Amino acid sequence: MQPLVEGEWNRATPCPGWSVRDIVSHVIGMETEMLGDPRPIHSLPRDLYHVRGDFARYMEVQVDVRRHHTAPEMTSELEYILIRRARQLRNETRSPDHVIRAPLSTEQTLEQGYRLRAFDTWVHEQDLRAALGVPGNLDSPGAYVVRDLLLEALPKVVAKDAGAPANSAVVVDVTGPVEFLRTVRVDSEGRGTIDGAPSLGPAVTLATDWETYSRLACGRIRPDEAEDRIKTEGDPELAAAILARFAVTPG
Repeated sequence: MQPLVEGEWNRATPCPGWSVRDIVSHVIGMETEMLGDPRPIHSLPRDLYHVRGDFARYMEVQVDVRRHHTAPEMTSELEYILIRRARQLRNETRSPDHVIRAPLSTEQTLEQGYRLRAFDTWVHEQDLRAALGVPGNLDSPGAYVVRDLLLEALPKVVAKDAGAPANSAVVVDVTGPVEFLRTVRVDSEGRGTIDGAPSLGPAVTLATDWETYSRLACGRIRPDEAEDRIKTEGDPELAAAILARFAVTPG
């Protein structure tokens, strides 16, 4: 972030409503919360069109409180937080199932908290790279954490949200830096499970590249914006229903 000029900090990113500065502010804020620092006391403006719901309001506080910070202030705070977090991780003695605080006065295990921070940081890194025209790191360790968490959500997308019929299967075939093939199987009671074995007669097959898959699943692009990068076979209505509900990150 050091070489960025002031104007680049205000550049829009694929994350709805957030600039480069906003994303860095969000990362700083979430890392301070992992350190146990108190949240800022701050009232949000009423004209933030992208803020919908309690979760979004919670996340926006750490962002809005830094909206008028200068570039040097942003980079120095980021560097300081990284030093503190690196020290915390080096000295970590808590067990993976240790319970820590989570957004909106909820709780999560330490393991889940670290997984979600890796997920969040990688997704926002890609937001920054897209905004600044610096692609890369699509196959970093964080990318595999993102893959695993997105795949955990896929059975619900297919079976419940898209309403795939009982006793059917949907295959997702992803190529590129992170490559995988997974089958979501819907049982006789409409419950979805996922595995790595191919299906001989899937109701739908979706094929795309990893970057497109991750951007779709994280709500960065709509299916109609990626038609040339998504190949579907099988039931067209079910394929459209799955793609319409593909985004699983909070809006």
